[in-house]
Amino acid sequence: MSFNDLERAVAIDAGLRDERVVAIDAVLRASKVCQSVFNHLVTSDTLIKKDKTPVTIADFGAQAVVNSILYKFFPNDPVVGEEDSKRLKGDDGKEMRDKVLSLANSALDTPLNEKETLLIEELTLVAQMEVRMWSLDPIDETNGFLRGEEGQYAVGLSLIIDGVVHLSVIGCPNYPVDFNNPKGERGCVFIAVKGQGAFQRNFSSTGEAPIHVADVPLSPEVTYCVSLGADHAKLGYNDKIASLLGIIKPALQMDSMSRYCAVARGDVNIYLRLPYDVNYEEKIWDHAPGSLLVAEAGGIVTNIDNEPLDFSLGRTLGKVNKGFVVTSSKIHEQVIDA
Repeated sequence: MSFNDLERAVAIDAGLRDERVVAIDAVLRASKVCQSVFNHLVTSDTLIKKDKTPVTIADFGAQAVVNSILYKFFPNDPVVGEEDSKRLKGDDGKEMRDKVLSLANSALDTPLNEKETLLIEELTLVAQMEVRMWSLDPIDETNGFLRGEEGQYAVGLSLIIDGVVHLSVIGCPNYPVDFNNPKGERGCVFIAVKGQGAFQRNFSSTGEAPIHVADVPLSPEVTYCVSLGADHAKLGYNDKIASLLGIIKPALQMDSMSRYCAVARGDVNIYLRLPYDVNYEEKIWDHAPGSLLVAEAGGIVTNIDNEPLDFSLGRTLGKVNKGFVVTSSKIHEQVIDA
């Protein structure tokens, strides 16, 4: 990076105060939309039938809330995200469209009309990287959402400028305020701006506290987390790596980008996400928020070849960004070696 590039990057980050405030507000409102859907639409019958309609409604509702807020304050910024509005269009989509509109308006100060609900698609059809763009995952990990308090899901929002993540906000409605008291207060927002550190605030307050990775040496007591579903990882390989590192504690299986939050706050020491499908390309909205959060909390995020993640390739991380190793700097090289 040249001196001029560095100077520009510093100026960008110093000027993101408004974006930070807006992003926190948007993520909090979207998180509360998701909580409302779970509390009112998810039933035992829904779970038995494996009906994911509530997840779809929550996905669209949360994305409509975030997109409308971003559009209000930053109308020229595109948003790249997972959902589009095809299922909301036409006569077939009217019932769901009405539910999403009602849900979104319950969380917004200025109600949307039916046409504005379709901002979901108009703002997210971004095929190539823009100079400045937002990435959004309105519900990261649908299974975690459906598990209720037993699962983890997240609303993840990040601002990417020139292919570099400069701002991240992650809302985790079920994440414990105190990791050692999982039955206590839940609901955390994790915030990071490049060069300014990482912070946490609770859903119940506006105060922020700095967070940092647990900078501990490698020992049998080190903890690590992996994806909850076997479809997300070769879990046996994770166990083999842990054995090579001399770790004796079993892996903590967790849903969603809350795993990044766990490492960033020092609740867990290592997060491993190994490649499980040679053809699968990771999506930027799944990893942009967490990668900056961990970095600003003093940790390191690389692929399994010890290379930084590249967010300049478009909607995905491409074929070269395979497998992620998320740790503190003190043990990262040892994990990579294993």
